[in-house]
Amino acid sequence: METRPQQETEQQSLPPDFAYRGPDRRRAPTPRFSRYTLWGGRRQVLRRDAEREGSFVDVYGRRLFLLVLWVALMNVGDSFFTLVHLQAGGVELNPVAKLLLTTGRWNFVFVKSILIGLALIVLAVHKNFHLAKIGLWTAAGTYTCLVAYHLLLFRL
Repeated sequence: METRPQQETEQQSLPPDFAYRGPDRRRAPTPRFSRYTLWGGRRQVLRRDAEREGSFVDVYGRRLFLLVLWVALMNVGDSFFTLVHLQAGGVELNPVAKLLLTTGRWNFVFVKSILIGLALIVLAVHKNFHLAKIGLWTAAGTYTCLVAYHLLLFRL
């Protein structure tokens, strides 16, 4: 009987959003992939700050979408400028890209875009992991610098 007044006192001291509503009703945390991942999710933000690192959500924000789109566009730009510079007599220094170029121009662009796209999907799904955040921003910065370097080569 004494525990009830203590619980009521604790509930009154918390803000209304954090009032105790009973035990956690979820059977498991949000999974990496679920039926909501591609067809409309329910969970866009985390409910507790303690869950921030290493958790998954169902809905992804506009900022993440724009970052992934930016990296994908910079990847296509890099592919285009690589082909332009190679036609002008340039040399490919990346051994993986050099191997892809032996399959043909369209295959080079297609396979490179698919590989980068798959990597971006993995990073986006893991957006609440510290290494994924570093990876996304590193990819954005690296591809931006690479496209800027290609544009600089046109001036030389």
